[in-house]
Amino acid sequence: MKFIILSLFPESFQSYLNVSLLLRAQAKKLIKIELQNLRDWGIGVHKSVDARPYGGGAGMVLRVDIVDKALKSLKLKKGKKGQAIVLLTPQGKVFKHKIARDLSTLKTVVLICGRYEGFDERIRSLVDLEISLGDFVLTGGEIPALAVLDTVARLVPGVVGKSESLVNESFTESMLEYPQYTRPEVYKKMKVPAVLRTGNHAKIADWRKKEALSRTKKRRPDLLK
Repeated sequence: MKFIILSLFPESFQSYLNVSLLLRAQAKKLIKIELQNLRDWGIGVHKSVDARPYGGGAGMVLRVDIVDKALKSLKLKKGKKGQAIVLLTPQGKVFKHKIARDLSTLKTVVLICGRYEGFDERIRSLVDLEISLGDFVLTGGEIPALAVLDTVARLVPGVVGKSESLVNESFTESMLEYPQYTRPEVYKKMKVPAVLRTGNHAKIADWRKKEALSRTKKRRPDLLK
């Protein structure tokens, strides 16, 4: 699977992409990550990619012709089978596990990172999907892009060592994950639940299911609707 990230600051991704699971996944060629600098398609000596907004106002706006040129140069087009062009924006759909699962089935995911005051409204016509991490505003789309990439990549077969790790986790079945425990068995009078030490897998599975449901009802009842 290939990820293509269009950003004004591609270097900001380097440290995270070159450690742990993502590094191993790239080494095994399970995923490929291309970092593209939007300024490569910029205008003039200064490689300008933005301009002042029509109608006035503070800040600079990312130009539609720059993004369009970048996508065409990379042979990326809205609506292409097996591919999704994603715009990271606070106005997009809130990112959910289901969206991540859907994206993980594709061959190519393109992530466009905005910056400055925003982007020309016409850029929306060039993308397949708009994604938001939530109701807040960041300085750019790099952090959301990294979050989407990390979430989707770990769903690609082989990226996570044990496939069962992807089954028993939060949001997989519209519920939060059950409580987890490890050593020490007792810490400051807090004990590991006895059922987890019985070795009875049927009882443990039943306990985990009940705990997951109880936790979801208490913390995220909206997931059960």
